[in-house]
Amino acid sequence: MTRIVFMGTPDFAVPTLSKLIESQEVVGVVTQPDRPAGRGRQLTPPPVKSVAQEAGIPVYQPKSLRSEEAAGPLREWAPELIVVAAFGQILRAHVLELPVHGCLNVHASLLPRWRGAAPIQHAILAGDAQTGISLMRMDEGLDTGPVYARRATPIGPGDTAASLHDRLAELGAELLSERLEEIVTGRLAAEIQEDSLATYAPRINKEDGAIDWRRPAIEIDRQIRAMTPWPGAYSSWQGKRLKILRAELADGVVSVTGRPGQVIETAAGVMVVTGQGTIRLLQIQLAGKKATSVNEFLRGRPGFASAVLPD
Repeated sequence: MTRIVFMGTPDFAVPTLSKLIESQEVVGVVTQPDRPAGRGRQLTPPPVKSVAQEAGIPVYQPKSLRSEEAAGPLREWAPELIVVAAFGQILRAHVLELPVHGCLNVHASLLPRWRGAAPIQHAILAGDAQTGISLMRMDEGLDTGPVYARRATPIGPGDTAASLHDRLAELGAELLSERLEEIVTGRLAAEIQEDSLATYAPRINKEDGAIDWRRPAIEIDRQIRAMTPWPGAYSSWQGKRLKILRAELADGVVSVTGRPGQVIETAAGVMVVTGQGTIRLLQIQLAGKKATSVNEFLRGRPGFASAVLPD
């Protein structure tokens, strides 16, 4: 077994940590500090912390690892390898060079495509046919290190950031479990990334969820799926935010005409005209109300069927 320190924070990192606990000597876990969450804004531990504590593994939650002093607990744990999955902090040389086998990142894209903080969302936004997992030896660049292994998965027309996130989390855990021994023993060589093929996936903000109905329907469909579950794609109606929770392309289903943003009720469903093509609404949520099917929404709000969004 290899002495491993694991660094990760959200749900995405949990399958990888769980697999490592089953087969390796995880001597410590580093994760982000507890944060306020929920309506009561109660201090809540990251998912990774909960898993580590259940397994009796020491947990360290630094605000930052920029200083060499902050990395003291890592040196005390004396890891042979550091495994990173969605940790949320940039690692500097004094951490990267600490373990003899370096730092290995489980990254949710087929590097060098989609380096950066939000590879899952950007793969959907770009209309990529596939994405995947890369096992990368970390350096001081932004996801620029050499790659040991990749595994692809298709992006289906109904995939959201949520469904793809869950699939990639499991895929990353499986790939690491399969290739870890080869990496540690040196039997698997890392491949230098081709920088000319690199694309970047900057962090997603709340504003990225705002729908511009003048854009083509295919782009709006991707936006809705990429922003699910967070921050959610949205427009507005009667001055209130209207979240579009589920929708689909309606091209070929029904032919409607109108100006971008116009809502039209048809026998095939409730449609919204875009700059090119049509979106069929399936599930929506008005601010302060529960999520509902668009048909239920219409029963109490018949005026919505003739609205022009944003309204």
